[in-house]
Amino acid sequence: MSTMRATTVGCPHCGRTNRVPVAAEGRPKCGHCKRLLPWMVDAGDDDFTEVAERADVPVMVDLWATWCGPCRMVSPALEKVATDLAGRIKLVKVDVDKNPRLSRRFEVQAVPTLLILDHGETVARQAGAAPAPALRQWVEQSLTARKG
Repeated sequence: MSTMRATTVGCPHCGRTNRVPVAAEGRPKCGHCKRLLPWMVDAGDDDFTEVAERADVPVMVDLWATWCGPCRMVSPALEKVATDLAGRIKLVKVDVDKNPRLSRRFEVQAVPTLLILDHGETVARQAGAAPAPALRQWVEQSLTARKG
């Protein structure tokens, strides 16, 4: 792994803070209680391939913008889904204004745009904000359909 960046994540089970690399093999676990951690990171034009496309787990990509009200509203719901599905998905957030190549590549016409990637392949796409239960159902259906 060439990306040595890491983020800190509070364990939802024991409360301890853990450093989690933005790109790594496997699934992050709490150093204290050993339970799976939610994996939520930022990525951009230069590191998206390593952070998102090479991930061992399916990736939920949030293509968002700082000026977008619905983007700010859906962010806590996405984090809840990532926490609820810890070990099953990775949440990768991409600011479309700072990363125009990814915005063009995924043909973003509205934000937020959400994608589910499995080994770099887009398996589901959704535009617009939704509450956490609807997002979780969308993610789980996307993953089930991919396996089925």
